[in-house]
Amino acid sequence: MISANDLRPGRTIDLNGRVLQVLSAENFQPVGRGGGLVRTKLKDVAGGGVFEKTFRSDEKIETAHVQRREHQYLYNDGEYYYFMDNESYEQVQLAKGDLGGQDVWLKEGETVTLVSYEGQLIGVEVANTVDRRVVKTDPGVKGDTATGGEKPAVIEGGATVTVPLFVNVGDVVRVDTRSGDYVERVSS
Repeated sequence: MISANDLRPGRTIDLNGRVLQVLSAENFQPVGRGGGLVRTKLKDVAGGGVFEKTFRSDEKIETAHVQRREHQYLYNDGEYYYFMDNESYEQVQLAKGDLGGQDVWLKEGETVTLVSYEGQLIGVEVANTVDRRVVKTDPGVKGDTATGGEKPAVIEGGATVTVPLFVNVGDVVRVDTRSGDYVERVSS
């Protein structure tokens, strides 16, 4: 059992006999009311349907036991994403919809964790932070500093991240995959 405050994307829970994967979880405090609430978006593992549910922050939720195995991300063909098991070298595929939005963090050759429930693949977990090259952003201007403004940048994989003004195309930046936030510039 876990508290609703511990719900995070990728977590798998058992709610009234239904196995659900958390796609998003947001804590909020309603004005003038008692305790906090956790607004979630959940995916039914068996049926594939997605719905929203709000929990009280102190509510206890049963976790579903899933298996996790490391795989190497190989490639995608536009519809499916292909992975190779690091132990058996067996290849598996997941549809883009089964990735829960994590496809923007995948990079060929990197190791990820595939999650399965009762033998059925239900998702992918990527590292908490990844280093990606900036492929598109407005050019930096002399005098831009770390404490200045921010601008959007498109990184490898297609994700758009807000970065400081001094970051340029070709720079490698570290991004937190849980929030999509810029962490630091790794190299230029």
